[in-house]
Amino acid sequence: MHTQSSLKGIGSMCLGVLFLALGDAVSKWLGEVHSPLQIMFFRSLVSLPLIAALAYASGGLRKLGTRRPGVHLLRGLIYTGTMGFFVLGLTLLPLAEATAIAFVAPLFVTLLSFPVLGERIERSVLVASLIGFVGVVIVIRPGSSALNTGALTMLAAALCYALTMVTARRYGAREHLWAMLFYVALIPMLISAATLPWVWQTPQGSEWVGFIGSGVLGVGAIAFITLAFRHAPAAVAAPFDYTAMLWAVLLGWWFWGEIPDIWVWVGSALIIGSGLAVAYHDRRTTLKRRPTA
Repeated sequence: MHTQSSLKGIGSMCLGVLFLALGDAVSKWLGEVHSPLQIMFFRSLVSLPLIAALAYASGGLRKLGTRRPGVHLLRGLIYTGTMGFFVLGLTLLPLAEATAIAFVAPLFVTLLSFPVLGERIERSVLVASLIGFVGVVIVIRPGSSALNTGALTMLAAALCYALTMVTARRYGAREHLWAMLFYVALIPMLISAATLPWVWQTPQGSEWVGFIGSGVLGVGAIAFITLAFRHAPAAVAAPFDYTAMLWAVLLGWWFWGEIPDIWVWVGSALIIGSGLAVAYHDRRTTLKRRPTA
């Protein structure tokens, strides 16, 4: 029974990650025409009713109450940066490279846990993190200004996401989960909504499907990933997040003709290997995901 449950968890994680990868591809496609702020608005608009409904089902909307509005405002502002940088990075980089760089987020979480949370970092974890950053350098291969702009944008998204996760770890025990999720989605929606008069471009035909579809894919990803952690231990399910790299390669090749070279694979292997090593030492892997999640 335990093995069967773990297999269900792994299957749910893989399906959730597929939804995330498809959502990334849709955002990349939309980002070729529309502002990241407009994409952010629609994704947040779809997320908020879902979070509110889940909060209501798990004990009522009172779970959205908070005594720390300043903390939620700060986290919302940081996550606004996460979403904006991430979507912009998708438009500047091939999908596989963008996904590989985004995987550095868990390593940022590890490094930030010392100055922000006062947590001790074991030497082996620090070495693994440094190896991961070497992998990022290999993927980026500094030289092309266009590539470096995209890489720096995606690194900024990973850093902002790591800050969002570290603050969740710091304040999450004192706040309801649904409040933490609700306000981190509300702030980006309000900020992006305020910018719409300047960035709005009316979607055409299939683009409407894309905007709605990206939200639906995000909801599906959240549902299946949540289900994965219910069926399987985090240490078992979380590593399958890295199947996103395979989907990124396939989707990038299918829609944009992008074929990663050998250095992207070498760098990705180092990033993924270091991430797995860090996850092995830290069972709180549910807090250590990439920006798209």
